[in-house]
Amino acid sequence: MSVLSQLLRLPYSRGLWHRFPVGPVDKRVLYGIYPYPHYAYGVFWSAYQARQLKIPRITVIEFGVAGGRGLIALENAAIEIGAFHGVKIDVVGFDSGAGMPPPVDYRDLPHIWTTGFFRMEPDKLLPRLRRAKLVLGDVRKTVPQWLAEQKSPIGFVAFDLDYYSSTSAALAIFEGDESTHLPRVYSYFDDLSSNDFGCMNVFVGEHLAISEFNDRHPQRKISRIEQLRLNRSQWEKWSERMYAFHNFGHSRYAERVVPDDRRYTQMPLSA
Repeated sequence: MSVLSQLLRLPYSRGLWHRFPVGPVDKRVLYGIYPYPHYAYGVFWSAYQARQLKIPRITVIEFGVAGGRGLIALENAAIEIGAFHGVKIDVVGFDSGAGMPPPVDYRDLPHIWTTGFFRMEPDKLLPRLRRAKLVLGDVRKTVPQWLAEQKSPIGFVAFDLDYYSSTSAALAIFEGDESTHLPRVYSYFDDLSSNDFGCMNVFVGEHLAISEFNDRHPQRKISRIEQLRLNRSQWEKWSERMYAFHNFGHSRYAERVVPDDRRYTQMPLSA
């Protein structure tokens, strides 16, 4: 166990590190020392993938901006992590701008969410953004329009639209030409669970949207990142919500992204 790992077991040590977030970017991503650690994780590894594939610029996205704290955190992480990897990162937030629309039916879980929830105030948020762009309107219309005009491939997407219908529409972001996304896109789904009164299940909400997307696309799949449950630290409750979009038909999917290192190319004989 490293000295850092031992220190983090001490009471209040991680809280203190959050208050004074110093140290290497990769270590702070590893130990979740970011306001939205799940965003930092997705940004970090998507930028790593881009660097290994020699792609100089990528896009990271948040669906469901609401008050804007997540988008600001995403922007800050993108600036810092992009500099660390030497990759330029564009940041985009999608939102209706008017709160949640009326639910379509039971699949939108109207016993949890309903019309007008999470209304945003763009005029207050925009002055606080440095690089991030807002795309306002119905995602059924804005996603196809944006895909037709985007400049860099998508590397990370955070889905926080609550409804099945809105999430299903937003997943069209993965239906563009392979030039619109990296071979693997890190994807965070915020609403795979709810409070006890919600009785979340796989036949509604984001679960259903993901399942239907996978059924429609033989070569494109959205799947949980399995090793997160085994490799990540116990305090990172978000790991069960972190997925990846895979385009198995992507012309660069099979290109190696493991770093050139003798540990991977020359295995010594056992002692």
